[in-house]
Amino acid sequence: MNKFKILGVAFLAGMTASYAQTIDQAKKEIDAEKYQDAKVTLKSIVKSDPSEGKAFFLLGNVYLYQNVSDSAKMSYQSGLTAKNDAHFNNIGLGQIDLNSGNVAAAKANFSSAIKEMRRKDFEEYQYVARAYMNSTNPDYKSALATLELAKEKNAQEPQILLALGDAYYGDKNQNQAYSNYRNAFQADNSLIRAKVQLGVLLKGAKAYTEAVAAYNEVLATNPNYGPLYRELAETYYLWGLNVPGRQDEYLKKALDYYEKYMTLTDYSLASRMRHADFLILAKDYKALEVEANKMKELDKVNPRILRYLGYAAYQNGNADVAIKSLQDYTANPDNKIINLDYMYLGLAKIKKGTNADGTAIDPTAFQAGVADIKKAADIEISVTNELGEIGKDLYEKKLYKEAAAILEIATSNPKTNTFLYDNYYLGNAIYFDNAGADVVKDTVALKKADIAYGNVITASPDTQDVYLSRARTNSLLGDDKAMIMYYQQYIDIVTKKGPEELAKPAVKAKLIECYNTMAAGYANFDKMKAKEFFQKTLAIDPTNAYATQSLSILNK
Repeated sequence: MNKFKILGVAFLAGMTASYAQTIDQAKKEIDAEKYQDAKVTLKSIVKSDPSEGKAFFLLGNVYLYQNVSDSAKMSYQSGLTAKNDAHFNNIGLGQIDLNSGNVAAAKANFSSAIKEMRRKDFEEYQYVARAYMNSTNPDYKSALATLELAKEKNAQEPQILLALGDAYYGDKNQNQAYSNYRNAFQADNSLIRAKVQLGVLLKGAKAYTEAVAAYNEVLATNPNYGPLYRELAETYYLWGLNVPGRQDEYLKKALDYYEKYMTLTDYSLASRMRHADFLILAKDYKALEVEANKMKELDKVNPRILRYLGYAAYQNGNADVAIKSLQDYTANPDNKIINLDYMYLGLAKIKKGTNADGTAIDPTAFQAGVADIKKAADIEISVTNELGEIGKDLYEKKLYKEAAAILEIATSNPKTNTFLYDNYYLGNAIYFDNAGADVVKDTVALKKADIAYGNVITASPDTQDVYLSRARTNSLLGDDKAMIMYYQQYIDIVTKKGPEELAKPAVKAKLIECYNTMAAGYANFDKMKAKEFFQKTLAIDPTNAYATQSLSILNK
């Protein structure tokens, strides 16, 4: 009988050790972003031993990583009935509450979990902090406050230090993030993520050479750690954006590293979606179309796939598929719509309404497209960064009215990198749209052009030709005094540059324009000034017919 008891205790100890090893395996798979493998591991645990609540909790977490909230909730609720560690599942339900904006319910769930902690326990605090950080509405201050409680239990625990690094990083405290990542890795040099995060900090500081060097240190000892390749991909992508002439080279490296990341993690729908998001950043729309169709094979009903199909179809020249996909996606109020959804829908409508050689656009299609682009800017103003080039392209095709409509949206954001140029092209587009002899002048639009030129002058007062453009616009508006003032400002700038500038044929031609037009304006209220400026024209071009004839009339 005693032998049986001893064997029974040994069997239970073996079962406990086996369970701990399997849970540890699942944690490693989660950390390595092998979510499909982790799901297989955790499902096998809950199937063979449904008394282990932590397995349900970790399985729910994996579902949340993959944005499958319903399955996560079911897993957590099942875990609440488990015999062991059931209280961890309240933490998962708390994160779902945070995701839906119900902070009070989340805190109640967290309190229920913390209430079950034993004297030396700290893991619950760690997971509560992670819930605050991983929420779709992250709260890094609350995460840090929770982790301070965990530190009181075990200040040297590597996972607590790693979580502190992540919380400080999210809270934009780079120094504290670095210190905690470094301490976490020193406390446990098998904690690869802490070492990788040191490189992530360097990437955030745009120290790309140093970031890649840090990743390569990890690579030398841990070449199969998947998240490392994702960070390399993102680093090379950003590096390419910041190094003129190297963008294509670094973008290719970025895409290669992301493919490596995929091979080392999994090809689940969630991973493919993350890959698709990166392909959009990298503007590899051919690959995006391939990925979107593979996702469609995996899940024909997931609405987010419509987004990828729509983006890829627009960029690859299929406006009909783009419109159908994005209209279906944006029509469902349950879908999380972002600015690019409306942006690409609007651009697809414009493309569909444009004739084959790009010289004419159906007005109805264009107005519908602009309405969607405005919706995109209302959701997130940063979308205006993409509009300058589109407006400039329309301008160069002499579609001035359409160019002005797009550039007006672009210039609604003064923080774009192309704000100065977008304003200049906006002013020019409106001016040329109104400059024809038989055109009925749109004074509202011309006043917008005047403001746009004013924005350029404020930002770059030495841009001499903008004064000419502003003077011409005010001439169309019939404001002689404003027109004279801006022509005079042009004259002052070029005169200040000296004889060499004044001797340039192009500048001479513009000065003649200034003097003749100013003289014509003065003729309406100051004939002596008018004569003076016509004489200035003749000093440059003694045979100028307009000045000669006008002086003849004024002298009668």
